[in-house]
Amino acid sequence: MKMKRRTDRLWSAADAPFDIDEFLRQPLVARVATGHRVIRPVWYLWEDETFWVITGKWSRLADRLQADSAFELVVDTCDIRTGRTLQVIARGCGSVVPFEDAERGRRKLVRYLGPDETLWDDRFALPQPPTDETWWAKLVPDTMWVSDQSFKPSMNGS
Repeated sequence: MKMKRRTDRLWSAADAPFDIDEFLRQPLVARVATGHRVIRPVWYLWEDETFWVITGKWSRLADRLQADSAFELVVDTCDIRTGRTLQVIARGCGSVVPFEDAERGRRKLVRYLGPDETLWDDRFALPQPPTDETWWAKLVPDTMWVSDQSFKPSMNGS
């Protein structure tokens, strides 16, 4: 399939210049914006065309989504050595749902902390069983933009 390149170097998800699912499966940090210019870094899980973020009483994310469900989320990389620079920008509506899927939570945390739970900091212990103090922020994009901003790095390596 021939890609249509837009003049602003952004492609629609359907015409992406790289595999979006493969990119989003990496343990990258996303930045999510809610409400009135509130931007926070988050760990996420990309499954079922949805960004899943663990939240709870310790965070204001749930309150912000309940007050205004609109969100914008950016996941990006920039490797200065190779020049590979990719980004995904998603916009949509979020909701707060019960943390009933502990396996989903485990999959998310394994991405960032590794498979050996005995090495995890105690803050990341999943509730057993899930409690009413932990929820999912379910961020469903209505639109996604994909951008390959890769460049040729300088030859001097600095």
